[in-house]
Amino acid sequence: MTDYLHLLPAPRHLTMTGGAFPLADGRFILLDSPTPQELRFAAARFQQALREQCGLDWELVASPAVPPEQVGLTLRVTPAPVYRPQGYDLVITPDGITIIAAEPAGVFYGVCTLIQILQSANMLPCLRIADWPDFPARGVMLDVSRDKVPTLDTLLMLVDMLAGWKVNQFQLYTEHTFAYRNHPVVWANASPLTGQDILTLDACCRERHIELVPNQNSFGHMHRWLKHPQYAPLAEVQGDFDTPWGRHEGPFSLCPIDPGSLELVRSLYDELLPHFTSRQFNVGCDETFDVGQGRSKEECERRGVGRVYLDFLLKIYREVKARGHTMQFWGDIIVQHPDLVPQVPPDAIALEWGYEADHPFDERGAQYAAAGVPFYVCPGTSSWCSLAGRTDNALGNLLNAAEDGLKHGAIGYLNTDWGDYGHWQVLPVSFLGFAAGAAYSWALDANRNLDVAQVVSRYAFRDPTGAMGRLAYDLGNVYQAVGFVPHNSSALFRAFLWPLDKVRSALADLPPANMDRTLEAIDQAMSGLAGAQMARPDAALIVQEYENTARLMRHACRRIALAQGWPADRSELNQDLGAIIEEYRRLWLARNRPGGLADSVARLERARQDYVKLET
Repeated sequence: MTDYLHLLPAPRHLTMTGGAFPLADGRFILLDSPTPQELRFAAARFQQALREQCGLDWELVASPAVPPEQVGLTLRVTPAPVYRPQGYDLVITPDGITIIAAEPAGVFYGVCTLIQILQSANMLPCLRIADWPDFPARGVMLDVSRDKVPTLDTLLMLVDMLAGWKVNQFQLYTEHTFAYRNHPVVWANASPLTGQDILTLDACCRERHIELVPNQNSFGHMHRWLKHPQYAPLAEVQGDFDTPWGRHEGPFSLCPIDPGSLELVRSLYDELLPHFTSRQFNVGCDETFDVGQGRSKEECERRGVGRVYLDFLLKIYREVKARGHTMQFWGDIIVQHPDLVPQVPPDAIALEWGYEADHPFDERGAQYAAAGVPFYVCPGTSSWCSLAGRTDNALGNLLNAAEDGLKHGAIGYLNTDWGDYGHWQVLPVSFLGFAAGAAYSWALDANRNLDVAQVVSRYAFRDPTGAMGRLAYDLGNVYQAVGFVPHNSSALFRAFLWPLDKVRSALADLPPANMDRTLEAIDQAMSGLAGAQMARPDAALIVQEYENTARLMRHACRRIALAQGWPADRSELNQDLGAIIEEYRRLWLARNRPGGLADSVARLERARQDYVKLET
C-alpha cells in the first residue's frame, strides 16, 4: 500500500490498519492548539485541496464546542516530548483524521502528507504514520545571477511546490541581481529582485515554514561589479588568471587586502539583510582562485594564500555577527588548507558542495566533523550545462550527499540549482532533482528506493499517468547515449558552448552511430508526451518547454555530426537554430524577467555564427 500511495517524501513509518474513512461534506477542521492561528495556513491548505479534489467544504474551527462526530480532521499541537523536532503523527480511522505534533511545522508537514494521500480516492485508507526528518535544514538554492531572474509568480509557485515536499529552507544565489539602491549601475540591465519582492517572498515562505535565507556572494564571483569603473579598483586582478580548469578572464574576486573591499561588503549587507526574517546569511566566498595572483600576491607569498583567504573570511564573519546573523559560506577554498579548518569560528556553517555522483562528501564531512565546524552537504540537480538534466548523476550525487552527510553529522542539506553559461535549461528540468533531494534529505532509509519518475510525475507535474515523470527521467539520461560525458556537463550542451573546431577535436573519436543512438533516445523519451495528463495551470507551457528542449538536443546531435565531417545543409542548420532561439526567447519570458536574456541568447547565437562562417 505504501508503494501504491507514492508519497513524496515517503514517511519514515507507515502502517496500514484496515478500513477507510469516508469523506463527506459539511465536516469541521479543528485547530486544537493554545495558538490556533499558527495552524490556520496548514488547515486552509488542506481545506483548499479537499475542495479542489473532492468538491467538499470543511469549515475551520478553533473551539472543541462542536459535535465530535462532525469533526473530520483534528490538528493538534502538544508539547509531549515523544514528538521529535518537525515530526508528526498522522492517524486515519473510520471516524476521522488526527495530526499531532509538538510544533506548528510538524502539523504542516502532516497536512502535506495527508493532501498527497487524498489524491488517491474519496475514501481515505486507515493508517498510522510516525514521521520526522533526518536533516534539520533541508534547502533548495536557485541561481538567479547567471542571466535568469525568475518572475515573482514563478518563485511563489516554486516555493509552494517545495513546501509540499517538506523543504524548509530556500536561497536565491545572488551576485548582482538584488536592486541595491546605492549601487544602481550594477543591476541596471538585470531586471533584479527588489526589496518589495523579497518581503513578499519572505512572507510566503514563513507561512509554509520555509526560511528564506539571504545570499550574497562577497569575495569571488564579483565580476559583475568589478567590470564597472567605480568598483574596478577593488579587484584582485584585471587580466587573466589561472584556475584548476585553465585560464580565466578577470576581474573576478575582491582584493582581500584592500580596505575598500570590506567597505563594499558592509554597504551590501546593510541594505540587503533587513528584508529577510532569517538570521542566517550565505556570504558565498567560493572559487577565489585569483587571490594571490594579483594585488595580494606579495602578501600571499609572505603569509600563505590560505591565511590571507581566511583572514578576509573572518572579517566578513565579524560583519555578519555584528548584524545578528549566522554566517554560511562555501567551503571549497578552506578545505584545501586543512590546518586552517579548525580556525573557522564554531558558529559559522561551512557549505560542502560538489556535483558529481562520486564527490567526496565522506572525506570532506570527516574533515569538518574533526574540526568541530558545523556544515551542510550541498549536492545539486545536475540540470545546468546539460539542456535536459543528467538524471543518473543527479540521483547519485543527491543520494551520496545524504548518506555521507548523515554519517558525519551534517546539520543541513542544501540542494543547488545553477545556471552556468546562459542558464539554458528550463525550470521543469530541475523538478526531478528537487523532488529527489527533498525525499533523501527528509528520511533517507524510507526514500532510498523511491520511484522517482512516478513521484515527480504525480507531485511535480501533477500527471497521475506517470508519463511526464518518465519523460523527464528518460530525457535526463540521454546525455549518456553520446558516449562522451564531460565533467559537470553534457556533450550536447558543450556542442553549443564550444566552437565547431573544438567540438571536432573533443568528439572526433566518437562512432557516428552514437549520434543515431542519441537521436533515437531523444525520440523515445519524447514519445511519452502525448500520454501525459498534467493538471497544472502551466501544463501547455511545460509541453512547449520540453518540445523546444528536445529540438535543441536534436540540433546538438546534428552539430556534432557536422563537426565530425558528415554532410549537412548549413543554411538549413542556421535556420533551424534561429527558429529554436526565437522559441527560446518566448519561453524564457513566460517564467523569467527580461534581464539576462540577451546575454543568454548571445551564447547560442555564437554557435549559429559557425554556420554562417562555413557558408561563406
